[in-house]
Formats: sequence, structure tokens, C-alpha cells
Amino acid sequence: MRKKKNPNKFTREREERELVKTVIKQVQDSKQEFDQEMKEVIRLGRYSEGGRRPMKVRMRSQVAVEEIMARKGKLTDVEHKDIWMKRDMNLEEREKEKALRSEAKAKNDKRTEIEKKNV
Repeated sequence: MRKKKNPNKFTREREERELVKTVIKQVQDSKQEFDQEMKEVIRLGRYSEGGRRPMKVRMRSQVAVEEIMARKGKLTDVEHKDIWMKRDMNLEEREKEKALRSEAKAKNDKRTEIEKKNV
């Protein structure tokens, strides 16, 4: 997520929390209130003015996480176009995903131009 220029840590954290609430409200159904399930919001990495760094959002229930991740495709509108969501993974899961991605890339490189157009 792109962050605003605000050197005051308390104000910056409050704005980030409100931004996450807005994104969650965009994704949830009208009758759900997953923004209330938010436990904490953490910016990863070190603060640098004008920089970009990811956020980690902890939720109170796994049900809320699964519902939000299932509906993350709703973020394709103009306002939230540069925001992406990804499930937190441990080292083993990241290595497995990396191996699968490299295998898929190798298979795609072997395809002919005609096969690439048909896929």
C-alpha cells in the first residue's frame, strides 16, 4: 500500500488502520462487519518518507480471513488498484510456492507461440 507522508508515528498508525478498514469494507458483503475483526495493523520494514512497504493485518477469526481472501478480487476498482492481498506463509510454504512458480515458468518457456496464444 502506498503510504502518506506523515512523520508522526501515532497519526500515521491511525491513518493506516483507517485505510485497512476502508479496504476491508470494500471487500466484505453489506451485512458483514469484518472491519471489527481487525486485531492489529503492522507496517513491515523501516519507515522512509515517500517509500512503500507492506502491511500485515492480524484478524481475530480465521473465518474473517478466509472470507476476505475469497473476495479480494473486488479490489480491482480505480481507487484500490495498486493494493494486493496475500496470505501470510511460513518459510516452507514460500519455498514450495517458489518451486511451483519456477516449474510453471519453465513449462511456459517450452511452449510454442501457437500454444501460448491458445492458453
